[in-house]
Amino acid sequence: MRAKRLLWQLYLSYLLITLAALLAIGGFASVEIRRFYLQSVNKNLHIRARLVEQQIGASLDATDIVKLQAFSNRFGETTSTRITVIAPDGKVLCDTEQSPSEMENHGNRQEVISALAGDVGQQTRLSSTLRDQLTYLAIPVERASRIIAVVRTSVHVTEVDEAVRSVQLQVAVGGLLIAVLASLLSLFVSRRISRPLETMRRGAERFAAGDLSYEMPVPKSAELGGLAVSLNKMARQLEERIGTIVQQRNEREAVLTSMAEGVLAVDSERKVLNLNRAAARLLDVDEQTAVGRPVDEIARNADVRQLITEALAGGESVEADLMLGTETERILAAKGAALLDQDGKSIGAVIVLDDVTQVRRLESIRRDFVANVSHELKTPIAAIKGFVETLLDGAMDDRQDALRFLKIVAKQSDRLSAIIEDLLSLAKIEQAEGVVAIEMEPHRVLDVLEAARGDTSAVAEERGVEIVVECDAELTARFNPPLLEQALANLLDNAVKYSEAGSRVHLSAENRDGQFIIAVADQGCGIPAEHLSRLFERFYRVDKARSRKLGGTGLGLAIVKHIAAAHGGRVEVDSTPGRGSRFSIVLPQSAAER
Repeated sequence: MRAKRLLWQLYLSYLLITLAALLAIGGFASVEIRRFYLQSVNKNLHIRARLVEQQIGASLDATDIVKLQAFSNRFGETTSTRITVIAPDGKVLCDTEQSPSEMENHGNRQEVISALAGDVGQQTRLSSTLRDQLTYLAIPVERASRIIAVVRTSVHVTEVDEAVRSVQLQVAVGGLLIAVLASLLSLFVSRRISRPLETMRRGAERFAAGDLSYEMPVPKSAELGGLAVSLNKMARQLEERIGTIVQQRNEREAVLTSMAEGVLAVDSERKVLNLNRAAARLLDVDEQTAVGRPVDEIARNADVRQLITEALAGGESVEADLMLGTETERILAAKGAALLDQDGKSIGAVIVLDDVTQVRRLESIRRDFVANVSHELKTPIAAIKGFVETLLDGAMDDRQDALRFLKIVAKQSDRLSAIIEDLLSLAKIEQAEGVVAIEMEPHRVLDVLEAARGDTSAVAEERGVEIVVECDAELTARFNPPLLEQALANLLDNAVKYSEAGSRVHLSAENRDGQFIIAVADQGCGIPAEHLSRLFERFYRVDKARSRKLGGTGLGLAIVKHIAAAHGGRVEVDSTPGRGSRFSIVLPQSAAER
């Protein structure tokens, strides 16, 4: 149902009240006017009757009916009054409207009966003679305490009604004029009241739409003015509070968004209240559509749902390591606690997820490193110690055995020295990486390629492998020559050792797509795909027996990786078992000079 405007409600109310009041007053006035007019008529009839009584006394005493009729006619015509004189026996002596001989006995008329009883008789009724409504007033005429006649005066009621209607018409016209003026005044007053309210309504709509800076005009009315001031004050307070809430929300959202840890909050019905970007990424859900949905729909991992259940149960916080089986397995350190309101009542739970996959992996690498380095150092040390003890036990007296044992000790010492040198070199590179920028200057790339080939030429000749260098003689780049030479030497050494006699190892450099790329490609045995992700870990070997036999320390590729990182680049590998491997050092665009 359509709501009515306050203006018309007020206007119609005022108009109805005014009309009702006018009608009530008009009706009451009409009744009172008629009553007052009838009273006035009765008084006049009484006065006229007394005048007639005084004037006809002599005629009554003389029983001069002619004079009595003549006087009654003159007086009745003058005063527009019907005059009737009635004898005590009810016989009409004279009448100004009708011949007495034609009139019936009036002794049974109520007003005559009252007059004959000595009172003033008054009655309004239909005249049987004139067939019209008349109002009668009769008084007794006394002589010596004896009623000798009754004088009755009367007037037609129609004359009274016409006079009353004339007055009522004037009252109605005046009332109509008053109603018109009242309706105009009501409209003015209604507009005066409703216009400020309409303005305040529009202002409230602007407040509701968020325009809290709008200043609502203050009406002159004390009540409406106070309301407008209160609304303006409320808008200012709301603006301040909303601003504070928005600022706090933005700060909270900024904190949650910038957190590396995932934060997930659920209510007591297990519906998602909030989650940050990290949580959405870890749980592999859409951040926008997840809010409001049951957590069992978005958290497909059973361990996550179990942790939420335990956190919702209340009590102390819970912790657990969760395994997420996505494309790459991730390990999450999860902590859960109940959300409490001001009264300490549980209203939900909050879960903090921290991706510790890399930490756990590094811990595993550290354990493997400790075990590997212990094993790598233990082997040559044990060999040296064993052969020295053999020599001390008398083997040194046999020159041939002594020389053989000493050569083995020397070889193991060299191996031990190589391991220690590689560890020191790796530690030095790691210590400088990200802390002290290595010195890089523009150099001709071909020079460092040729130097790396020279470092491994003896091993290549021994194994019958040819190293082919492919590089533009004018190509220059910014790098640290000793470090890059060491990295290329390690790659060439591996490529030569794992290549068959008569094969080639290609060493190339180029500037491609804004990147400086140096590649070492061999035609060796290749590397299975399952080993590629761990290939650059310390002491990680694909073929441990062959690697040790070839004299490798297991640290060469780790050194290459850190040298590339020190230059702001990376190392990539592409290998196919049985067809060979290609290792590429990719340096950023800033390194390229041409």
